[in-house]
Amino acid sequence: MDRGLQDVVELGAAVIGATVSGLLISLNGHNKRTAQDRDCLVRLSASVDNMANQLEELHRDLRTERVEIFSRLNAAEQAIARLEGARKAA
Repeated sequence: MDRGLQDVVELGAAVIGATVSGLLISLNGHNKRTAQDRDCLVRLSASVDNMANQLEELHRDLRTERVEIFSRLNAAEQAIARLEGARKAA
């Protein structure tokens, strides 16, 4: 093979090798980003699920407090009615 032709073939092989290497590095970066995006999505989904659970717990607590408040209010109303009844009777 002629030295000039051999140099051209080596240069072509080097260009092809560099192009393939660049492509593989680019794909690897894309795969890392895809994995990072997937991890981020998993973390966000877990956070939203956790927030939903905390909201449900807060809702249960509010219902419990509401029942307690209205039962105390009812007891106070009954006590007031008894006092007003006793006052009118006196």
